[in-house]
Amino acid sequence: MFVIFAVGQPCLYAQKKNEAYQLHISKATSPIVVDGNLDEPAWQATEVATDFWMVLPMDTSRANVRTDVRMSYDDQNIYLSAVCYHGDVAGPYIVESLRRDWSFPKNDNFILFMDTFDDQTNGFAFGVNAAGAQWDGLLYEGSKANLSWDNKWTSAVRNYSDRYILELAIPFKTIRYKRGITRWGVNFGRQDLKTTEKSSWTPIQRQFPTASLAYTGVLVWDQAPPQPGPNISLIPYALSGLNRNYEGNTPTDSRFDAGMDAKVAVTSSLNLDLTVNPDFSQVDVDQQVTNLDRYELFFPEKRQFFLENGDQFTNFGYSTIRPFFSRRIGLGGVPIRFGARLSGKLNKDWRIGLMDMQTGRVDNMGLPAQNFAVMALQRRIFSRSNIGFLFVNKESLSYEPVSDKPIYSRYNRNFGLEYNLASSNNLWMGKALYIKSFSPETSQEDNAVYAANLQYNSRRWLISGQLEMVGANYTAEAGYVPRRGYERGTATVGYTFLPTNGPILNHGPTLTSTYFFDKAGRQSDNETYLGYTLTFRSRSVLTAWAATDYVRLLQPFDPTNSGRETLATDTEHNWTAWGTQFTSKPQSLFTYGFSTRYGGYYSNGSRLNLTADVGYRFQPYVSLAASANYNDIRLPGPWGKTTFWLVGPRFDLTMTNTLYLTTFLQYNEQAKNMNLNARFQWRYKPASDLFIVYTDNYLPTMGQPGSFSVKNRALVLKFTYWWNI
Repeated sequence: MFVIFAVGQPCLYAQKKNEAYQLHISKATSPIVVDGNLDEPAWQATEVATDFWMVLPMDTSRANVRTDVRMSYDDQNIYLSAVCYHGDVAGPYIVESLRRDWSFPKNDNFILFMDTFDDQTNGFAFGVNAAGAQWDGLLYEGSKANLSWDNKWTSAVRNYSDRYILELAIPFKTIRYKRGITRWGVNFGRQDLKTTEKSSWTPIQRQFPTASLAYTGVLVWDQAPPQPGPNISLIPYALSGLNRNYEGNTPTDSRFDAGMDAKVAVTSSLNLDLTVNPDFSQVDVDQQVTNLDRYELFFPEKRQFFLENGDQFTNFGYSTIRPFFSRRIGLGGVPIRFGARLSGKLNKDWRIGLMDMQTGRVDNMGLPAQNFAVMALQRRIFSRSNIGFLFVNKESLSYEPVSDKPIYSRYNRNFGLEYNLASSNNLWMGKALYIKSFSPETSQEDNAVYAANLQYNSRRWLISGQLEMVGANYTAEAGYVPRRGYERGTATVGYTFLPTNGPILNHGPTLTSTYFFDKAGRQSDNETYLGYTLTFRSRSVLTAWAATDYVRLLQPFDPTNSGRETLATDTEHNWTAWGTQFTSKPQSLFTYGFSTRYGGYYSNGSRLNLTADVGYRFQPYVSLAASANYNDIRLPGPWGKTTFWLVGPRFDLTMTNTLYLTTFLQYNEQAKNMNLNARFQWRYKPASDLFIVYTDNYLPTMGQPGSFSVKNRALVLKFTYWWNI
């Protein structure tokens, strides 16, 4: 394994790529008011970061659209101002809406990326679109952003005929940094959709996002950033609601709940989160999908408490090998009583995460009270790589099985060790990991995971390989491991052509092949995929693909996934399929996309899948969208012809950048469910909200097409307040 990973070693000790790009930040010489006007004397005394580099459509020249950035600070806040000049293409700015955490590809925007430990791995992102809507996230794994994170900061945007001006004020209490460090990583990203130009203060190769912390410049402080002083935040909530279960024919149930979260800065880089009786009813519901997969689907964590430094817990392993997945805690009607989490940096090289969550018992399920304890420790090595350790313990408390209820394990424990490779130039990435599980009800033989991957991603080439071996008795009850007892090998190679002119920005093929084997060494699955993608200068994207599949079923499976007859274990199935996918240019008020898939299916059957997405915006206040997914599955008896529709219109009204109404309807023919969700949110103060959430679930009435009966209905009013002590 060391031989494989040594391929990337020559780059690991290299100096920071964009070390020469330095911006000096000094303490403000006068008070700064965040209003979008740069008339304070303090701004005139600052250095200016300008002459941005183009990232798209080309990455070999300076940007055509000018951006000027300044930074300053006082005892409480970091300040940033940016003047974003329009290019030579006439027309108003392009934004999706005033909704928070907007979609990056669909908005003219400016984003600040901060690497406060200058470790090129973790950081913070704060941005606004041209209409003033905010965007913030936690950066992890060098360039990925978790936009579910939400914290206190302020901003203002003013628009003029030739430019828009923005100001940000980010409290030192909002971010984490180490005492005494006077060099932070920093970069600024700008997108101007009218000219289709994406730019960055520092030069970044076009295959990487502007959030890549390996390519940040240096923010040089005139003195060590001030300590934020006592940093304790209390976030109480009060909730009232009505709920009625029509299927169970029960009377309307009213509820009142209250609880509290607390954030305590143990140091400026280490945070303690506490929660008592949390409630997450305001969180967006999961989008329904048509599920034709043999294994459990993954839905990401959206609950605020689990997010800060959450990558250290939940990103250990791979997307289908996660020894810890926080969504296992407190969903499905299981109450969370209390919890605590200590996470952050001990110094530039060490990160730590400790979490303990306590859930209550659920008598009608026979589920006992359970405790979830997690410990994560990470040590940086070389310039950007690290070694991580994870321990997960899920334990049932005072548990005695009940004869007529499901049986639960007394405990389930996972120990894991992984090495994450990230070269200083971002070209090489990889991972090697080992995990072992322990449960009293499971054999201690064949209960481990071995896995590794290595990827090379240059301007033209993408080459990667991955190996996985998951034991048949490996269990991760607090994790997400949908498949066990297999060995898997995957290889990918892709090439990108880069025309210097014409309507096409880049194009090229990608070939991927994946093989699964059972523990006896017999092949159980194979998919080989060949795709060709064209990206146009307008930012529209077209992909065409063909694939071959082989499946030997390891257990009975209903190919319609709707509770009907099943195919037998050990039956073999082969098919080929082809498809297309298209996404229109984001600059238009009317946007659309579609995908097609046609080919074989299980048992010599066929499957046609058509999807379509359309959207129209009356910017910046109203955004309308609708999606449709149609499946036509044709199989021999006893299934015959099966069709599924999944339809989901959505309406977003953003009256201001603090007042939102979102309504969406989802009709899922496969799940026999129609869901209506309407959420009103008023952010009356930074990070303080009033929510009104209405949900309705309907069941299609048998024998009466177009008729629906109510399954359940709920109305929730929730008030939260962020109070800094």
